[in-house]
Amino acid sequence: MQKEKSIGIFDSGIGGVTVLKEIIKVLPNENYIYYSDSINNPYGDKSDNEIKSICNNIVKFLLSNDCKIIVIACNTASAKTADYLREKYKDIKFVAIEPAYKMVYDYAYDKPTLVMATKGTIESEKFNLLLKKYNNHKTFLLPCIGLADLIEQNKPNEIKEYLQEHISQYKGIIENVVLGCTHYPLIKNYIKDILGDVNFFDGAPKLAEHLRNILEADGLLNDSGSGNIKFIDSQNLKAKEDRFKAFIINN
Repeated sequence: MQKEKSIGIFDSGIGGVTVLKEIIKVLPNENYIYYSDSINNPYGDKSDNEIKSICNNIVKFLLSNDCKIIVIACNTASAKTADYLREKYKDIKFVAIEPAYKMVYDYAYDKPTLVMATKGTIESEKFNLLLKKYNNHKTFLLPCIGLADLIEQNKPNEIKEYLQEHISQYKGIIENVVLGCTHYPLIKNYIKDILGDVNFFDGAPKLAEHLRNILEADGLLNDSGSGNIKFIDSQNLKAKEDRFKAFIINN
């Protein structure tokens, strides 16, 4: 019997599990290889060339493990490397996450909006083209330097202090929050504690639908597979794997 191919997913750490969770909802029978790049986390303080080199090595690893399509589940990696990887690997499809700013345009255009993302994402050409096209002129951009790293390290008290310092000024002003880093959905409750009952937008659900459409169009859907998930951490950290599995099972 022919071996079932996998969907490869990678992130600078554990944040991309929020993307995988949405993908599993629409593709429960697929096999997955999730690559958490703890050794190079965070990506946001690295040069474009460094990020390209890192992501290229991850893609080579995923392809060597028989992945049929690759999901870039990191907004910084997506903004910096998606075009490069698509050009380099023409025979493989890439599906790349991006900040869900267009969703604000589609569903809540007239509402004041806070975009929380890494500095690299906010400064990227890809995001700025998105902002220019869909700008509601009620948008605040917040480069959350170091926040993804705190989430990656699982430091709840420091996360709460960080949010209090950086987003409390938007309380009563903001109605929409764009979660422009895949780590940030992991702390939605903390953000709500400060900003109140805001509307969250992230790109994972739309990415999951898009991924399914691509697999279906290419005849690559696996509707009767075993749904295995293989977790790989570049530092082989057991604690990361435990958090990953707990999120998949319990959230």
